Amino acid sequence: MPTETNSEAKPQESPGTELERLQEQLRNEHEMYLRALADFENYRRRVDRESSRTVRSGKREIILSLLEVLDGFDRAFQHAEKNQSSLFEGLQAIHRKLLAVLQAQGIAPFDSVGQAFNPELHEAIAAVAANGHPSGTVVDDVQRGYRWGDEVLRPARVRVAQ
Repeated sequence: MPTETNSEAKPQESPGTELERLQEQLRNEHEMYLRALADFENYRRRVDRESSRTVRSGKREIILSLLEVLDGFDRAFQHAEKNQSSLFEGLQAIHRKLLAVLQAQGIAPFDSVGQAFNPELHEAIAAVAANGHPSGTVVDDVQRGYRWGDEVLRPARVRVAQ
């Protein structure tokens, strides 16, 4: 009976070759680890950004609602008698507190009257006779505009000189 030769058997690797193969495998595993680590860091940043955007969006809705309340105070003050009754003084105190709360969040009103009309800051609701104002100048603030940091939270509704 013929004996089988070792040609079909797996050849033995030299210790140097096996070491090189293991080192290559270790490098590949390390690269995969670094890629996974970078992917996770990118994922974490994206989740943080989206979370921050969602929180800001929620705050924006609440703040816009509060601005409507503030507008109500402004309209009431325009028509109220300025006899400084205790009720009027109380309303002014509430108005100041509401403004302080908004300012603590970085919300600030901006002045429009006398400024050149800017479509990024103003929403024109009427054009009126110039009456001494240069054409394109904001004559009257119908609804105040507000900024949130550098962003325009709500444009001012204005009347513009023709």
